[in-house]
Amino acid sequence: MAPQVNPKIIAGAGQSFADTLAQAIAVADSKACQHAWVRRFDESARAIANSLDLLRAAAQPLGPLAGWTVSVKDLFDVAGHPTTAGSRVLAQAGPAETDSLAVARLRSGGALLMGHTNLSEFAFSGVGINPHLGTPINPAMPGSAACIPGGSTSGGAVTVAAGACRAALGSDTGGSIRIPAALQGLVGFKGTQRRVPRTGVIPLSSTLDTVCAITRDTRDARLIDAVLCGMEPAPPGVRSPLPLCSARLAVPSTLVLDDLEPEVASAFDSALGVLSRAGARIETIELQQLKRLAEWQALGSFAAAESWAWHRQRLPLQRAGYDPRVALRIERGAQMSAADYIELHQARGRWIVEIESATRHYDALLCPTVPIVAPPMTPLIHDDAAFFRVNALLLRNPSVVNMLDGCAVTLPCHPTGGAPVGLMMWAAADADARLLDLAEGVEAALASGRGMASGAGAP
Repeated sequence: MAPQVNPKIIAGAGQSFADTLAQAIAVADSKACQHAWVRRFDESARAIANSLDLLRAAAQPLGPLAGWTVSVKDLFDVAGHPTTAGSRVLAQAGPAETDSLAVARLRSGGALLMGHTNLSEFAFSGVGINPHLGTPINPAMPGSAACIPGGSTSGGAVTVAAGACRAALGSDTGGSIRIPAALQGLVGFKGTQRRVPRTGVIPLSSTLDTVCAITRDTRDARLIDAVLCGMEPAPPGVRSPLPLCSARLAVPSTLVLDDLEPEVASAFDSALGVLSRAGARIETIELQQLKRLAEWQALGSFAAAESWAWHRQRLPLQRAGYDPRVALRIERGAQMSAADYIELHQARGRWIVEIESATRHYDALLCPTVPIVAPPMTPLIHDDAAFFRVNALLLRNPSVVNMLDGCAVTLPCHPTGGAPVGLMMWAAADADARLLDLAEGVEAALASGRGMASGAGAP
Protein backbone atom coordinates (compact mmCIF):
# COMPACT_ATOMS: atom_id res chain seq x y z
CA MET A 1 0.00 0.00 0.00
CA ALA A 2 1.39 3.42 -0.92
CA PRO A 3 2.28 5.64 2.05
CA GLN A 4 -0.23 8.33 2.86
CA VAL A 5 1.30 11.81 2.98
CA ASN A 6 -1.43 14.09 4.23
CA PRO A 7 -1.02 17.46 5.96
CA LYS A 8 -2.43 18.11 9.37
CA ILE A 9 -6.15 18.83 9.25
CA ILE A 10 -6.22 22.52 10.21
CA ALA A 11 -8.94 25.11 9.65
CA GLY A 12 -6.93 28.06 8.39
CA ALA A 13 -7.83 31.51 7.20
CA GLY A 14 -10.51 31.33 4.54
CA GLN A 15 -11.70 27.88 5.53
CA SER A 16 -14.49 27.17 7.96
CA PHE A 17 -14.36 24.55 10.67
CA ALA A 18 -17.35 22.92 8.97
CA ASP A 19 -15.42 22.63 5.69
CA THR A 20 -12.40 21.22 7.48
CA LEU A 21 -14.60 18.64 9.17
CA ALA A 22 -16.20 17.70 5.84
CA GLN A 23 -12.73 17.00 4.41
CA ALA A 24 -11.86 14.89 7.44
CA ILE A 25 -15.09 12.91 7.15
CA ALA A 26 -14.33 12.18 3.50
CA VAL A 27 -10.98 10.66 4.52
CA ALA A 28 -12.60 8.85 7.44
CA ASP A 29 -15.02 7.25 4.97
CA SER A 30 -12.23 6.15 2.63
CA LYS A 31 -10.62 2.75 2.23
CA ALA A 32 -7.54 4.01 4.09
CA CYS A 33 -9.62 4.03 7.29
CA GLN A 34 -11.41 0.71 6.75
CA HIS A 35 -11.87 -1.07 10.09
CA ALA A 36 -10.42 1.93 11.94
CA TRP A 37 -13.80 3.00 13.36
CA VAL A 38 -16.11 1.27 15.82
CA ARG A 39 -18.70 4.05 15.71
CA ARG A 40 -18.76 7.58 14.40
CA PHE A 41 -19.91 10.87 15.93
CA ASP A 42 -20.44 12.77 12.67
CA GLU A 43 -23.68 14.50 13.68
CA SER A 44 -22.36 15.94 16.92
CA ALA A 45 -19.05 16.86 15.29
CA ARG A 46 -20.89 18.86 12.62
CA ALA A 47 -22.91 20.68 15.28
CA ILE A 48 -19.75 21.62 17.18
CA ALA A 49 -17.96 22.71 13.99
CA ASN A 50 -20.89 24.99 13.11
CA SER A 51 -20.91 26.49 16.61
CA LEU A 52 -17.17 27.13 16.40
CA ASP A 53 -17.67 28.93 13.10
CA LEU A 54 -20.28 31.18 14.73
CA LEU A 55 -17.98 31.91 17.66
CA ARG A 56 -15.09 32.76 15.37
CA ALA A 57 -17.30 35.02 13.23
CA ALA A 58 -18.31 36.85 16.40
CA ALA A 59 -14.65 37.25 17.38
CA GLN A 60 -15.22 35.17 20.49
CA PRO A 61 -12.34 33.29 22.15
CA LEU A 62 -11.86 29.68 21.05
CA GLY A 63 -10.34 26.76 22.90
CA PRO A 64 -6.75 25.63 22.29
CA LEU A 65 -7.94 22.63 20.24
CA ALA A 66 -10.62 24.51 18.32
CA GLY A 67 -11.38 22.62 15.12
CA TRP A 68 -8.97 19.76 15.77
CA THR A 69 -10.37 16.50 14.45
CA VAL A 70 -9.70 13.90 17.15
CA SER A 71 -10.51 10.19 17.31
CA VAL A 72 -11.23 8.43 20.61
CA LYS A 73 -10.12 4.91 21.50
CA ASP A 74 -13.09 2.68 22.32
CA LEU A 75 -12.08 2.52 25.98
CA PHE A 76 -13.14 6.08 26.79
CA ASP A 77 -16.70 6.99 27.73
CA VAL A 78 -18.33 9.48 25.36
CA ALA A 79 -21.72 10.68 26.53
CA GLY A 80 -24.57 9.21 24.51
CA HIS A 81 -22.53 6.32 23.08
CA PRO A 82 -21.63 2.86 24.39
CA THR A 83 -18.04 1.98 25.27
CA THR A 84 -17.22 -1.55 24.10
CA ALA A 85 -13.41 -1.92 24.17
CA GLY A 86 -13.40 -3.55 20.75
CA SER A 87 -15.16 -6.60 22.19
CA ARG A 88 -18.30 -8.57 21.46
CA VAL A 89 -18.87 -9.25 25.14
CA LEU A 90 -19.73 -5.58 25.71
CA ALA A 91 -21.84 -5.27 22.56
CA GLN A 92 -25.02 -4.73 24.59
CA ALA A 93 -23.53 -1.98 26.76
CA GLY A 94 -25.77 1.04 27.17
CA PRO A 95 -24.69 4.56 26.27
CA ALA A 96 -22.40 6.39 28.67
CA GLU A 97 -24.16 9.05 30.72
CA THR A 98 -21.13 11.33 30.92
CA ASP A 99 -17.84 11.85 29.15
CA SER A 100 -14.68 10.38 30.57
CA LEU A 101 -12.55 13.14 32.06
CA ALA A 102 -10.06 13.04 29.16
CA VAL A 103 -12.86 13.33 26.59
CA ALA A 104 -14.48 16.16 28.56
CA ARG A 105 -11.20 18.08 28.51
CA LEU A 106 -10.81 17.60 24.76
CA ARG A 107 -14.40 18.68 24.19
CA SER A 108 -13.98 21.80 26.32
CA GLY A 109 -10.83 22.61 24.35
CA GLY A 110 -12.87 22.76 21.14
CA ALA A 111 -11.92 19.39 19.62
CA LEU A 112 -14.21 17.82 17.04
CA LEU A 113 -14.64 14.25 18.26
CA MET A 114 -14.86 12.06 15.16
CA GLY A 115 -15.71 8.68 16.66
CA HIS A 116 -14.63 5.67 18.68
CA THR A 117 -11.72 3.79 17.13
CA ASN A 118 -10.86 0.12 16.88
CA LEU A 119 -8.23 -1.51 19.10
CA SER A 120 -6.85 -4.82 20.24
CA GLU A 121 -9.69 -6.26 22.32
CA PHE A 122 -9.57 -4.73 25.82
CA ALA A 123 -6.24 -3.12 24.79
CA PHE A 124 -4.38 -6.38 25.49
CA SER A 125 -1.94 -6.65 22.56
CA GLY A 126 0.75 -4.63 20.83
CA VAL A 127 -0.07 -6.11 17.41
CA GLY A 128 -3.46 -4.47 16.81
CA ILE A 129 -5.36 -7.44 15.36
CA ASN A 130 -9.06 -7.58 16.24
CA PRO A 131 -10.87 -10.77 15.13
CA HIS A 132 -14.31 -9.35 15.96
CA LEU A 133 -14.28 -6.00 14.16
CA GLY A 134 -11.62 -6.54 11.52
CA THR A 135 -8.16 -5.01 11.63
CA PRO A 136 -7.20 -1.71 9.98
CA ILE A 137 -4.28 -1.95 7.57
CA ASN A 138 -1.17 0.12 8.24
CA PRO A 139 -1.45 2.99 5.70
CA ALA A 140 2.19 4.01 6.05
CA MET A 141 3.88 0.81 4.87
CA PRO A 142 5.29 0.83 1.34
CA GLY A 143 4.45 -2.14 -0.88
CA SER A 144 1.27 -4.08 -1.51
CA ALA A 145 1.23 -6.41 1.53
CA ALA A 146 -1.32 -5.63 4.24
CA CYS A 147 0.78 -4.99 7.36
CA ILE A 148 -0.22 -4.72 10.99
CA PRO A 149 -1.10 -1.27 12.36
CA GLY A 150 0.37 -1.94 15.80
CA GLY A 151 -1.67 -1.86 18.97
CA SER A 152 -3.44 -1.53 21.00
CA THR A 153 -4.41 1.94 19.70
CA SER A 154 -4.56 0.56 16.16
CA GLY A 155 -7.53 2.45 14.73
CA GLY A 156 -6.52 5.71 16.35
CA ALA A 157 -3.08 5.68 14.74
CA VAL A 158 -4.61 4.86 11.35
CA THR A 159 -6.96 7.85 11.55
CA VAL A 160 -3.95 10.13 12.03
CA ALA A 161 -1.67 8.44 9.49
CA ALA A 162 -4.41 8.45 6.85
CA GLY A 163 -5.17 12.13 7.46
CA ALA A 164 -8.68 11.92 8.92
CA CYS A 165 -7.64 13.23 12.32
CA ARG A 166 -5.09 15.63 13.73
CA ALA A 167 -4.77 13.55 16.89
CA ALA A 168 -5.92 10.27 18.40
CA LEU A 169 -6.79 9.86 22.07
CA GLY A 170 -5.65 6.53 23.46
CA SER A 171 -4.01 4.68 26.31
CA ASP A 172 -0.53 3.24 26.82
CA THR A 173 -0.02 0.32 29.21
CA GLY A 174 3.06 -1.29 27.68
CA GLY A 175 3.43 0.75 24.51
CA SER A 176 -0.11 0.97 23.12
CA ILE A 177 0.39 4.56 21.94
CA ARG A 178 4.07 4.38 20.97
CA ILE A 179 3.96 1.05 19.09
CA PRO A 180 1.34 2.02 16.48
CA ALA A 181 2.85 5.51 16.24
CA ALA A 182 6.29 4.04 15.51
CA LEU A 183 4.96 1.52 12.98
CA GLN A 184 3.04 4.26 11.14
CA GLY A 185 5.62 7.06 11.16
CA LEU A 186 3.84 9.21 13.76
CA VAL A 187 4.60 10.88 17.09
CA GLY A 188 3.35 9.14 20.24
CA PHE A 189 3.88 10.74 23.65
CA LYS A 190 3.37 8.76 26.86
CA GLY A 191 3.46 11.07 29.84
CA THR A 192 3.99 10.26 33.48
CA GLN A 193 0.95 8.19 34.42
CA ARG A 194 -0.46 10.27 37.26
CA ARG A 195 -0.67 13.47 35.21
CA VAL A 196 -3.96 12.53 33.49
CA PRO A 197 -6.81 10.92 35.49
CA ARG A 198 -8.30 7.72 34.07
CA THR A 199 -11.88 8.40 35.16
CA GLY A 200 -14.36 6.89 32.71
CA VAL A 201 -11.84 4.62 30.97
CA ILE A 202 -12.13 0.82 30.83
CA PRO A 203 -8.93 -0.39 32.53
CA LEU A 204 -6.35 -2.94 31.53
CA SER A 205 -3.83 -2.33 34.32
CA SER A 206 -4.50 0.27 36.99
CA THR A 207 -0.78 0.31 37.78
CA LEU A 208 0.39 1.00 34.23
CA ASP A 209 -2.45 2.48 32.13
CA THR A 210 -1.63 5.99 30.91
CA VAL A 211 -3.95 8.36 29.04
CA CYS A 212 -2.14 10.03 26.13
CA ALA A 213 -2.32 10.73 22.39
CA ILE A 214 -0.87 10.19 18.92
CA THR A 215 -0.12 13.21 16.71
CA ARG A 216 1.86 14.06 13.59
CA ASP A 217 4.44 16.27 15.34
CA THR A 218 5.78 17.22 18.75
CA ARG A 219 4.16 20.64 18.89
CA ASP A 220 0.73 19.05 18.62
CA ALA A 221 1.82 16.42 21.15
CA ARG A 222 2.69 19.15 23.64
CA LEU A 223 -0.56 21.03 23.08
CA ILE A 224 -2.93 18.09 23.44
CA ASP A 225 -0.93 16.80 26.43
CA ALA A 226 -1.46 20.12 28.21
CA VAL A 227 -5.21 19.96 27.59
CA LEU A 228 -5.40 16.35 28.81
CA CYS A 229 -3.51 17.34 31.95
CA GLY A 230 -5.93 20.18 32.62
CA MET A 231 -3.22 22.80 32.14
CA GLU A 232 -3.29 26.04 30.20
CA PRO A 233 -1.15 25.47 27.09
CA ALA A 234 1.89 27.73 26.92
CA PRO A 235 1.52 30.55 24.38
CA PRO A 236 3.52 30.13 21.17
CA GLY A 237 7.18 30.98 21.65
CA VAL A 238 7.18 30.68 25.44
CA ARG A 239 8.79 27.24 25.31
CA SER A 240 11.47 26.46 22.78
CA PRO A 241 13.34 23.35 21.72
CA LEU A 242 16.18 22.34 24.02
CA PRO A 243 19.42 22.99 22.11
CA LEU A 244 20.98 19.68 21.13
CA CYS A 245 24.42 21.07 21.86
CA SER A 246 23.52 21.06 25.55
CA ALA A 247 21.85 17.63 25.56
CA ARG A 248 23.45 14.64 27.21
CA LEU A 249 21.88 11.41 25.97
CA ALA A 250 22.46 7.73 26.76
CA VAL A 251 21.92 4.57 24.73
CA PRO A 252 21.50 1.46 26.93
CA SER A 253 23.21 -1.60 25.45
CA THR A 254 21.22 -4.08 27.53
CA LEU A 255 18.00 -5.59 26.15
CA VAL A 256 16.70 -2.69 24.04
CA LEU A 257 19.19 -3.19 21.18
CA ASP A 258 18.69 -6.95 20.94
CA ASP A 259 17.29 -8.59 17.77
CA LEU A 260 17.00 -5.42 15.69
CA GLU A 261 15.88 -5.90 12.13
CA PRO A 262 18.39 -4.43 9.64
CA GLU A 263 16.08 -1.56 8.64
CA VAL A 264 15.61 -0.60 12.29
CA ALA A 265 19.29 -0.87 13.14
CA SER A 266 20.25 1.24 10.12
CA ALA A 267 17.68 3.96 10.81
CA PHE A 268 18.61 4.08 14.50
CA ASP A 269 22.33 4.34 13.79
CA SER A 270 21.67 7.06 11.24
CA ALA A 271 19.55 8.97 13.75
CA LEU A 272 22.32 8.83 16.35
CA GLY A 273 24.71 10.18 13.74
CA VAL A 274 22.38 13.08 12.93
CA LEU A 275 22.00 13.99 16.61
CA SER A 276 25.72 13.69 17.27
CA ARG A 277 26.54 15.98 14.35
CA ALA A 278 23.96 18.45 15.71
CA GLY A 279 25.98 18.65 18.92
CA ALA A 280 24.31 16.15 21.24
CA ARG A 281 26.62 14.19 23.53
CA ILE A 282 25.63 10.53 23.21
CA GLU A 283 27.09 7.85 25.46
CA THR A 284 26.55 4.10 25.51
CA ILE A 285 25.78 2.67 28.94
CA GLU A 286 25.11 -0.90 30.06
CA LEU A 287 22.13 -0.38 32.38
CA GLN A 288 22.22 -4.01 33.46
CA GLN A 289 19.10 -3.46 35.57
CA LEU A 290 17.02 -3.94 32.41
CA LYS A 291 17.80 -7.65 32.50
CA ARG A 292 15.67 -7.93 35.61
CA LEU A 293 12.46 -7.28 33.70
CA ALA A 294 12.61 -10.76 32.19
CA GLU A 295 13.10 -12.28 35.63
CA TRP A 296 9.91 -10.66 36.86
CA GLN A 297 7.83 -12.48 34.27
CA ALA A 298 8.12 -15.56 36.50
CA LEU A 299 6.04 -13.69 39.07
CA GLY A 300 3.44 -12.67 36.51
CA SER A 301 2.49 -9.25 35.22
CA PHE A 302 0.45 -6.29 36.44
CA ALA A 303 -1.64 -6.37 33.26
CA ALA A 304 -2.60 -10.03 33.73
CA ALA A 305 -3.40 -9.74 37.44
CA GLU A 306 -5.27 -6.47 37.24
CA SER A 307 -7.21 -7.35 34.10
CA TRP A 308 -8.26 -10.64 35.71
CA ALA A 309 -9.63 -8.66 38.65
CA TRP A 310 -11.80 -6.65 36.23
CA HIS A 311 -12.87 -9.62 34.04
CA ARG A 312 -13.14 -12.45 36.58
CA GLN A 313 -16.94 -12.28 36.87
CA ARG A 314 -17.54 -12.00 33.12
CA LEU A 315 -14.88 -14.10 31.42
CA PRO A 316 -15.80 -17.56 32.80
CA LEU A 317 -19.38 -17.06 31.60
CA GLN A 318 -18.64 -15.44 28.24
CA ARG A 319 -15.27 -16.84 27.25
CA ALA A 320 -16.47 -17.81 23.78
CA GLY A 321 -17.10 -14.13 23.08
CA TYR A 322 -13.49 -13.12 23.80
CA ASP A 323 -10.56 -13.15 21.41
CA PRO A 324 -8.94 -16.45 22.54
CA ARG A 325 -5.50 -14.84 22.65
CA VAL A 326 -6.76 -12.07 24.90
CA ALA A 327 -8.67 -14.48 27.14
CA LEU A 328 -5.54 -16.59 27.57
CA ARG A 329 -3.49 -13.62 28.74
CA ILE A 330 -6.19 -12.41 31.13
CA GLU A 331 -6.58 -15.87 32.66
CA ARG A 332 -2.89 -15.97 33.52
CA GLY A 333 -3.68 -13.35 36.13
CA ALA A 334 -5.77 -15.89 38.05
CA GLN A 335 -2.58 -17.82 38.78
CA MET A 336 -0.83 -14.90 40.44
CA SER A 337 -0.95 -15.00 44.24
CA ALA A 338 -1.51 -11.95 46.39
CA ALA A 339 2.00 -12.41 47.76
CA ASP A 340 3.47 -12.43 44.24
CA TYR A 341 1.49 -9.31 43.35
CA ILE A 342 2.74 -7.46 46.42
CA GLU A 343 6.29 -8.65 45.80
CA LEU A 344 6.12 -7.40 42.21
CA HIS A 345 5.08 -3.93 43.39
CA GLN A 346 7.92 -3.87 45.91
CA ALA A 347 10.48 -5.07 43.35
CA ARG A 348 9.29 -2.43 40.90
CA GLY A 349 9.74 0.32 43.48
CA ARG A 350 13.34 -0.74 44.17
CA TRP A 351 14.05 -1.06 40.45
CA ILE A 352 12.76 2.44 39.72
CA VAL A 353 15.13 3.88 42.33
CA GLU A 354 18.06 2.00 40.78
CA ILE A 355 17.26 3.09 37.22
CA GLU A 356 16.72 6.72 38.20
CA SER A 357 20.01 6.74 40.11
CA ALA A 358 21.93 5.20 37.20
CA THR A 359 20.52 7.64 34.63
CA ARG A 360 20.21 10.88 36.61
CA HIS A 361 23.03 12.60 34.71
CA TYR A 362 21.29 12.25 31.32
CA ASP A 363 18.57 14.36 29.77
CA ALA A 364 17.06 11.31 28.08
CA LEU A 365 17.76 7.75 27.03
CA LEU A 366 17.51 6.60 23.42
CA CYS A 367 16.59 3.30 21.78
CA PRO A 368 14.49 2.02 18.89
CA THR A 369 10.83 2.20 19.86
CA VAL A 370 10.35 -1.35 18.58
CA PRO A 371 12.99 -3.68 17.08
CA ILE A 372 11.06 -4.53 13.90
CA VAL A 373 9.15 -2.82 11.12
CA ALA A 374 5.46 -3.63 10.69
CA PRO A 375 5.21 -7.26 9.49
CA PRO A 376 2.54 -8.65 7.14
CA MET A 377 -0.74 -9.26 8.93
CA THR A 378 -1.96 -12.57 7.48
CA PRO A 379 0.64 -14.90 9.08
CA LEU A 380 -0.06 -13.38 12.51
CA ILE A 381 -3.80 -13.93 12.16
CA HIS A 382 -3.36 -17.65 11.54
CA ASP A 383 -0.31 -18.59 13.62
CA ASP A 384 -0.44 -18.23 17.41
CA ALA A 385 3.30 -18.79 17.83
CA ALA A 386 4.12 -16.07 15.29
CA PHE A 387 1.60 -13.71 16.87
CA PHE A 388 2.98 -14.05 20.40
CA ARG A 389 6.59 -13.78 19.18
CA VAL A 390 5.86 -10.49 17.38
CA ASN A 391 3.74 -9.23 20.27
CA ALA A 392 6.60 -9.79 22.72
CA LEU A 393 9.06 -8.00 20.43
CA LEU A 394 6.75 -5.01 20.01
CA LEU A 395 6.11 -4.62 23.74
CA ARG A 396 9.67 -5.18 24.93
CA ASN A 397 11.19 -1.72 24.67
CA PRO A 398 8.12 0.49 25.31
CA SER A 399 7.11 -1.51 28.40
CA VAL A 400 10.40 -0.57 30.09
CA VAL A 401 9.10 2.98 30.43
CA ASN A 402 5.74 1.91 31.87
CA MET A 403 7.54 -0.17 34.50
CA LEU A 404 9.77 2.83 35.22
CA ASP A 405 6.67 5.01 35.68
CA GLY A 406 8.44 7.35 33.30
CA CYS A 407 7.67 9.41 30.22
CA ALA A 408 8.60 8.72 26.60
CA VAL A 409 8.07 9.93 23.06
CA THR A 410 8.54 8.11 19.77
CA LEU A 411 9.64 10.09 16.73
CA PRO A 412 9.92 8.85 13.13
CA CYS A 413 13.57 8.37 12.11
CA HIS A 414 13.40 6.30 8.91
CA PRO A 415 14.45 7.42 5.43
CA THR A 416 11.71 9.06 3.40
CA GLY A 417 9.77 6.40 1.52
CA GLY A 418 11.01 3.56 3.72
CA ALA A 419 9.19 1.44 6.24
CA PRO A 420 8.46 3.52 9.36
CA VAL A 421 10.93 3.24 12.24
CA GLY A 422 10.58 5.00 15.57
CA LEU A 423 13.25 6.52 17.81
CA MET A 424 12.15 6.41 21.45
CA MET A 425 13.37 9.03 23.89
CA TRP A 426 12.58 8.32 27.53
CA ALA A 427 13.17 9.67 31.00
CA ALA A 428 12.07 9.28 34.60
CA ALA A 429 8.73 10.38 36.01
CA ASP A 430 7.87 14.08 35.91
CA ALA A 431 10.51 14.93 33.29
CA ASP A 432 7.70 15.41 30.76
CA ALA A 433 8.15 19.10 29.93
CA ARG A 434 11.91 18.82 29.49
CA LEU A 435 11.54 15.67 27.41
CA LEU A 436 9.12 17.43 25.05
CA ASP A 437 11.47 20.42 24.82
CA LEU A 438 14.25 18.05 23.81
CA ALA A 439 12.02 16.05 21.47
CA GLU A 440 11.13 19.16 19.50
CA GLY A 441 14.80 19.82 18.79
CA VAL A 442 15.46 16.16 17.99
CA GLU A 443 12.46 16.09 15.65
CA ALA A 444 13.80 19.09 13.73
CA ALA A 445 17.25 17.52 13.41
CA LEU A 446 15.85 14.18 12.27
CA ALA A 447 13.52 15.83 9.76
CA SER A 448 16.46 17.71 8.28
CA GLY A 449 18.43 14.47 8.11
CA ARG A 450 15.54 12.83 6.23
CA GLY A 451 15.31 15.72 3.78
CA MET A 452 11.98 16.92 5.20
CA ALA A 453 10.67 20.16 6.64
CA SER A 454 10.60 20.25 10.42
CA GLY A 455 7.31 18.96 11.80
CA ALA A 456 6.16 17.52 8.48
CA GLY A 457 5.56 14.18 10.13
CA ALA A 458 5.07 12.33 6.88
CA PRO A 459 5.48 8.55 6.92
